[in-house]
Amino acid sequence: MMCRLYGVTRAGYYAWRQRPPSRRDQDNADLVQAIVRVHRANRGIYGSPRIWRQLRDEGLPVGENRVARLMRRHGIKARVATIRYTLPTMKRFFGNLPNRQFDHPAALPNQVWVGDITYLKVGPLYRYLAVVLDRCSRALIGWSFGHRKDVALTLRALNRAVSNRRPPPGLIFHTDRGIEYAAYAFQNRLAQLDFVQSMNRPGKVTDNAFVESFFHSLKTESIHGRTFSEDGELLSVLRSYLPFYNHSRIHSSLDYVSPATYEQQFA
Repeated sequence: MMCRLYGVTRAGYYAWRQRPPSRRDQDNADLVQAIVRVHRANRGIYGSPRIWRQLRDEGLPVGENRVARLMRRHGIKARVATIRYTLPTMKRFFGNLPNRQFDHPAALPNQVWVGDITYLKVGPLYRYLAVVLDRCSRALIGWSFGHRKDVALTLRALNRAVSNRRPPPGLIFHTDRGIEYAAYAFQNRLAQLDFVQSMNRPGKVTDNAFVESFFHSLKTESIHGRTFSEDGELLSVLRSYLPFYNHSRIHSSLDYVSPATYEQQFA
């Protein structure tokens, strides 16, 4: 009945059943296995551009469109999350990062650092994560987790970054205009280090786009879709993700290498 429905002979159908897979089909099957391997090795966060780039770097000659097509066919997707925009300008910001930066140069590591704070939820309560990134390499160089959003939190993140990097005087430290960065204690610490303090222009949240982009990646790739009942569970995720972000996660803006690999060229 099926043969009549599709207009093929019974002999043709059984010949097709017994025919071995074509070379192209076998190549696609091998490529899907490689795609799955890269996808799983990177926590399921990579889409087709990053997977294609990593396969190419491994010496596998394959086109980006072919990788994307096979991923769609087999339901292999990057981990994504919907962003809630609290300001109308934020939607444009995430779609146009490169053209919305402040104008401080950062051709080398330890020239410009950026800092900010984000909210993370544990049960019904909020916790706070302060971070410091190197603008040149996007590397996370200091962070602090706490119950209170205050200057003590931001100072811990700054001091850890300083301890990790030992930067020279004259470094520019850029943040938003929150009291956690405008407080005298924070200003005095920057002056003690001989750092230059820089802040967003009033109402220009996109001036600190690099760190906002980092928070988006962090939450999309490790936080969204999970619930935490105690601080230890959330800290365990952070301590796992943050080294992965620095040493393994490739960035399109860094020519598809990790921050650590990118910085090696300046060593």
